[in-house]
Amino acid sequence: MKIAVGVPTCGRKAILAAMIDRLAKQARKPDHLFLCPAKGDDIDTEHLRSAPFPVTIVSSPQGSCPQRNAIIDAAVGIDVVVFFDDDFFPATNYLSETEALFEADEEIVVATGEVVRDGILGPGLTADEADAALAADATPFPVPTIEDTHNAYGCNMIFRRKQMLANGIYFDEDLPLYGWQEDVDLCRRLRPFGKIVRFNRLRGVHLGVKTGRTSGLRLGYSQVANPLYLVKKRSVSLKWALKLMGGNIASNVVGSVSPPPYIDRRGRLQGNLLAVSHLLSGSLDPKYINRM
Repeated sequence: MKIAVGVPTCGRKAILAAMIDRLAKQARKPDHLFLCPAKGDDIDTEHLRSAPFPVTIVSSPQGSCPQRNAIIDAAVGIDVVVFFDDDFFPATNYLSETEALFEADEEIVVATGEVVRDGILGPGLTADEADAALAADATPFPVPTIEDTHNAYGCNMIFRRKQMLANGIYFDEDLPLYGWQEDVDLCRRLRPFGKIVRFNRLRGVHLGVKTGRTSGLRLGYSQVANPLYLVKKRSVSLKWALKLMGGNIASNVVGSVSPPPYIDRRGRLQGNLLAVSHLLSGSLDPKYINRM
């Protein structure tokens, strides 16, 4: 089995280099690493010289969806593509467990793992804190549990490439920039062609680095526009979308009273309200954030 790791990246040169250092410690090395930067200076190319696997840098327009699509197209001859965020540190057995999982069950088209600690829920983690969290993981080799799941978590998601190509299923580039819910959309469109699973032996830490992310205003707009767009294209249910939107809007309303410094709650709420006004006027469009 040929396994590639794909990493779209934007504005995180140092943390990407740290992530590649951890990738080099995998017990089962990737057969190829594909990097797709948003800008020319997003990658420390000198640092790549020490990587113990082939590395290819591909280009695309900026945005998590087009960047990932460029990697999928570039990964000729690859069976399984593992997408990591540039701030995700996988446990050293992640790729060996991926290989075992996908070889054991050919019906699996998507898999995701267990996030030991997630910095997205707070101010973010440093590389040292992420390493410490992995070292402190009380169950690095748990009794294997494979369970069906609604979708993969975008920071670590694995796809069987042939099903994507055979059915022409790519990330939706009408979800611009950060994408937001693009992982859900792709997984639900792949669901008719196989299993989507969570495997507890795929483990890692998501640092949740705050640099390189979409502004609060733009994300707030996407929190309303993107779920409703997915309902319109029938990749998710209206019930799912309303629950997601309601939870985010409520969090932004409450959080705007005394917002933490690492989350722009007021910007997100402003984006929510703008999207609702566009919904009422019939002009709601996920691509509007390109003009903000």
